[in-house]
Amino acid sequence: MLYILADLAGQVNFLNVFRYITVRTGGAMLTALLFVFLAGPSAIAALRVRQGKGQPIRSDGPESHLVTKRGTPTMGGLIILAGLVVTTLLWANLSSPYVWMVLLVTLGFGLVGFYDDYLKVTKQTHKGVSGKVRLAVEALIAGVAAYVVAHVGAEPFSTSLTFPFVKTLLVNLGWFFIPFGILVIVGAGNAVNLTDGLDGLAIVPVMIAAGCFGIIAYLAGNALFADYLQIHFVPGTGELAVVCGAVIGAGLGFLWFNAPPAAIFMGDTGSLALGGMLGAIAVATKHEIVLAIIGGLFVVEALSVIIQVASFKLTGKRVFRMAPIHHHFEKLGWTEPQVVIRFWIIACVLALIGLSTLKLR
Repeated sequence: MLYILADLAGQVNFLNVFRYITVRTGGAMLTALLFVFLAGPSAIAALRVRQGKGQPIRSDGPESHLVTKRGTPTMGGLIILAGLVVTTLLWANLSSPYVWMVLLVTLGFGLVGFYDDYLKVTKQTHKGVSGKVRLAVEALIAGVAAYVVAHVGAEPFSTSLTFPFVKTLLVNLGWFFIPFGILVIVGAGNAVNLTDGLDGLAIVPVMIAAGCFGIIAYLAGNALFADYLQIHFVPGTGELAVVCGAVIGAGLGFLWFNAPPAAIFMGDTGSLALGGMLGAIAVATKHEIVLAIIGGLFVVEALSVIIQVASFKLTGKRVFRMAPIHHHFEKLGWTEPQVVIRFWIIACVLALIGLSTLKLR
């Protein structure tokens, strides 16, 4: 919305700053931070009153959780999404179809997560929306997003898969690009959802990944920088840096309340939405494989669940003491802050490796 002020730059030179993505990204970050920080206390109080007992705690989980986390309200993702959407509408250039595509995925996945959280809280059970129904709805939303990406860009590049560390290799997926995009977006959403199990564990890696993809979106959307770094130029994706800035700001505001001991949990409302958003940005910028590197922590969390379930069904034995893997380390005796901070460190290292793909080609 503020982008239109740049049209008045001929009359007021200062307004020309609104043309710069970097300025609007910084503005989005600060705006989202203040929005969530100021709205947080009243929102948490309202959710605590409405939810009563708060999020149900797994009886088979770490014993300490039954004491430290009981009664904590969930659906904190509503605060994040409110800050993200308001800030994006305020600072982004809304003529970009990529901005609307990412917002579609974020809000769509957030709505699925909200309904899942609602069922868990009202029924005080871990069983929310049926897994098949949830995946079907997510796949539908992701399919629309992948279709938009395929038709907004120039063919055949819009339906092609790029590879990190290799500047010339392109594989045109054709019609298969849509199911591939669905896999990336849905996989990212559910991987972040599985990671969200300890105070602050998911939101910081999400912010780290958003920061990385903000840089990637800005560079990939700028012809000069893309040519210099020998990465593929994707016109229009630079505006996604503003969205990523909003995520970082909203995430910082939320972390103030989610830091141990958490006053509120993100819930599926936030984790599904933010994961789907990262997947959508990766598909739009043609950095799907890089997402698996930068978001490697989320990949490991998801794989730990897949391995655990497969092993138990096939052999009757468990590979981990508990899945997702962050609970495995709790069972080994790591304290919650140790698990969270060490996983943050891993996320930082993976982010640096992912960013290195921009130059090492």
